Amino acid sequence: MQRLRPIADELGLTLPQLAVAWVLQNPAVSSAIIGASRPGQIRENAVAAGHTLDAETMARIDAVLIDDMYGDLAERDPAKVAAPFDVMPAWKS
Repeated sequence: MQRLRPIADELGLTLPQLAVAWVLQNPAVSSAIIGASRPGQIRENAVAAGHTLDAETMARIDAVLIDDMYGDLAERDPAKVAAPFDVMPAWKS
């Protein structure tokens, strides 16, 4: 993840802020669950939620997340992302 630090630095964000901003703009993610144990973390999350990443930045982040061994870890097409029940059919009841 340290390869994401230059992108975060360019945007004036911390790595956690960059992660939250990316997740909130990823259409394959239906909701983001973020937590905070300190008031400062709430402020950091709010900054991230208010930061819009442009398409070029999203593509740069995606490129960093691509792992040749495991495939594309940054899939943003909801049609290509398996729902939990598709992966674990035993959960269906």
